Parts: sequence; structure tokens; C-alpha cells
Amino acid sequence: MRIVVTGASRLGVAIVSRLLESDHDVVLVDISRARLDEIAERIDCGFIEGDGTLPQTLRDAFGDGAEVLMMMTNQDDVNILGSVVGRSIGFERVILQIVRSELLDVCEELGFDEVVTPHITVARSIVSSIEGDYDIEPDNGATEDLHFATYPVPEGLQGETFGGLQLPEGARAVAVLRPENEKSVDPDLTLEEGFELVIATLPGADDALKEMFETQSE
Repeated sequence: MRIVVTGASRLGVAIVSRLLESDHDVVLVDISRARLDEIAERIDCGFIEGDGTLPQTLRDAFGDGAEVLMMMTNQDDVNILGSVVGRSIGFERVILQIVRSELLDVCEELGFDEVVTPHITVARSIVSSIEGDYDIEPDNGATEDLHFATYPVPEGLQGETFGGLQLPEGARAVAVLRPENEKSVDPDLTLEEGFELVIATLPGADDALKEMFETQSE
């Protein structure tokens, strides 16, 4: 299968590596020649330098008929635009990465139902290992009621450590999103301005959490 991956982000490169292990024909597209040259030293696939939102770039990558386009840059707007262009060119499947959860509705309206949300995926994985702290039985279906949301670190919590956060009952911080799409679950990480917290909550905890963050922002 011929698959085009646009965006030499860490996630994009990791996906390319796994696809090559499965013997797929992979083309990696990125706007940075330096980044592609660096990756070419350790990964053997096709490379195209160019803007993945431009029709000509994606046509070159499409070649004689690529089946899948994966938009994996760290910029949501680039991924959405590239997906629209890719679909118009003729890619049978389009998969895109979205970091900001508020844009998921936009993807749905545009008809993109294969969306990768790394922060939510990380959160679900981590929460599955701490469900005992919520007294959730593995077979009672309560995990379906868990809600995940991201919150900017308010001024009042800056300087606190991730592991030392005291949140309302039924709420648990499960990951930290940092600039450049970096994620962390290090309990000793000091929270700074510009960081976002991925928080899992049980029903009834949202109001208390919102009130706490509003207070810490004052």
C-alpha cells in the first residue's frame, strides 16, 4: 500500500517507521529539507520537500495512486487544510492529527472521521492505569463516563509540580502538554505559563474543577 505522511514531526516519523516495518510504500512530505536530510540518514523511504497544503506537492506525493494521506504536522490548521486538498486530489483515505480538541467538531463537519488526538490517547492510556484510585471496577462500564479536557495552567498553579497538584475529588491530571507538542507525565515537572493540563474527570467533578481553575486564574 502506498501511504503519504505529511509532517516530519515525532509522531509522523514514528508512524513512517512502523509502516515501513509492515512493508508499505511510504512517502514522507515536509517543508524542511534539513529535517528530511536528517531523517534520511536513518529511514529508507520516499521524501518530498514541499508544503503539504499545496495541490502540486500532494499530487507529486500521490504519484500513480496513493491510497492513504496522513496529515501529521504539529499545526492543526495545516493538517485540516492539507486534508481538504488531499481529498480533492483523490486520496481514498485521509487521516489527520488534531491537538486542540475544540477543532474536532470542525473535522466532523468536513467529513473527516479518522482523526488522531494524541493528548486524549495518552490520557486514556494513563487513566487506565490509575482507575483504582477512582474505585472503578474494571467490568462495571464506568470508564465510559470519564471525561477528558485540556486546561491552560493558570497563574496560581505555575511553579507547582505536576505530581503535586491537588484537584477536586473525581478529577485527576493525567498529562501535561507543552509547546512544540511535547507531552509529559513526569510528576516532578514544574508547571509553567503556556503549559496545558490534560485532566480526566468523573461525572459531577467538572463544576468543582472549573471553579478551582477560575479561582487560580484570579
